[in-house]
Amino acid sequence: MKKLDSFVLKSFIGPLILTFFIVLIILILQFLWMYVDDLAGKGLEIKILAELLFQFSLSFVPTALPLAILLASLMTFGNMGEFSELTALKSSGIPLNRIMRPLIFLIAIISIVSFFFSNNVLPYSNRQARTLLYDIRRKRPDINLQAGTFNNDIEGFSIKITSKDPVTNRLNRLYIYDHRENRGNSAVTYADSGYMRVTSDETAMIMTLYNGYSYTDMGERSSNPADKKYPFRKDNFKEQTLVIPLSGFDLQRSEIDLFKSHSAMLNISQLTFYIDSLNKRYTKNIDTYFTEYNTTVLYSGRASLLRLSREEDKLDLKSQSNTGINELFNSLTLANKRNVLMRAIQGIKEGSSFLASKNESLHIEIKNIKNYEINWNKKFTLSFACIVFFFIGAPLGAIIRKGGLGTPAVISILFFVIWYVISLSGEKLAEENLVSTFAGMWAASYILLPAGLFLTYKASNDSVIMNIDTYLMFFKKIKDYLYRIVITGAKRNSGIETE
Repeated sequence: MKKLDSFVLKSFIGPLILTFFIVLIILILQFLWMYVDDLAGKGLEIKILAELLFQFSLSFVPTALPLAILLASLMTFGNMGEFSELTALKSSGIPLNRIMRPLIFLIAIISIVSFFFSNNVLPYSNRQARTLLYDIRRKRPDINLQAGTFNNDIEGFSIKITSKDPVTNRLNRLYIYDHRENRGNSAVTYADSGYMRVTSDETAMIMTLYNGYSYTDMGERSSNPADKKYPFRKDNFKEQTLVIPLSGFDLQRSEIDLFKSHSAMLNISQLTFYIDSLNKRYTKNIDTYFTEYNTTVLYSGRASLLRLSREEDKLDLKSQSNTGINELFNSLTLANKRNVLMRAIQGIKEGSSFLASKNESLHIEIKNIKNYEINWNKKFTLSFACIVFFFIGAPLGAIIRKGGLGTPAVISILFFVIWYVISLSGEKLAEENLVSTFAGMWAASYILLPAGLFLTYKASNDSVIMNIDTYLMFFKKIKDYLYRIVITGAKRNSGIETE
């Protein structure tokens, strides 16, 4: 039996490593596709880009593991079935569950390691990756002037062009506002045309301008507004070269604790602490809003009635407190009745606005709490998904008996899409507080796990549920049955015509 366990493990580990890196590369390529606009044109060093990809690849590990296990188990048992190894083992009296047993222990260990990775390594890698991506997004891109809009990428300057020749990169009708002295538009340069280029060391931008002029407001010596003459200086030029320093274009690294309170950057204990604190704050806010509504909005109408009745001196303070609303209202004059009704209508509007605003505020708080609860559950669901996908992939491979990357890859993608859609739908329902967080986040697991156990049962009993020849035989029987009906009907019609 030790040889059997060794054989099964060796057959599984190779495809697992291969498929894991394939899935990880696909996820990294997806990341590059999503953030290509944030990375392109930033002049990033290879070291910075490699660090970013490495940190994000670590964050993709818990997602890549379940799909890799599904694909590897399909390939392993598909190969064993295709080369009749499963048949030989079963004919020797070894059941499928015994063949799967060493892999079950291995997948359990992988699931535990995946959980500890998600709880300890993933928060740190997420923090590093998101902080670096934030710094890259803040890094100013190469100057790209768009016609008809002001460009403020260069600190202290605002530049506008009317048109741009895409072939020669000639800029037409340039307006350059120099704000480095923080005196408003005190220095303006206009040019009929010009060209722009960045120096090789990217420390300055050189602008060559043609046929233009510049205005510069001069300083006033007198502080008396009556004596000010508002002097300015005007310079005409046929060709002028401006050298603008590009300070601040380097990558500025932020502190790693920039996103430390984000739910994806926390471990289980930290998430539990935040969830408990946010729930306490939510309960406290509900009590505060309820008290505020009762004291300031709900009884404002009765307070108005009491005030007006006291003004009319029709009721003393003691009798007012024991008098009903209708009696107080009937005791008022017609003008005061109108005032009370207008105040009541205004109070209803204020109360409705108060409830709407507080309801929106509480909804935001609930979504924030749900976000932390979702990430708390996700650390368990991604690890448990390794077991679920193994119990789907292993029996499917034994049933279809097709190895390689072709058929297993198609089936793996199909089941992974089903799992992903269910997980995403449950997460959205939980985030909107339509279902509990546990029900939403574990929906994919408790839907697909019974399916995996059913497939394992069918594979253990040599079911032909996934054998294409079985379905071809079924459709052949239907075709033969329909053919016999047609032939019988034709014979009957021919017999009637003969008579």
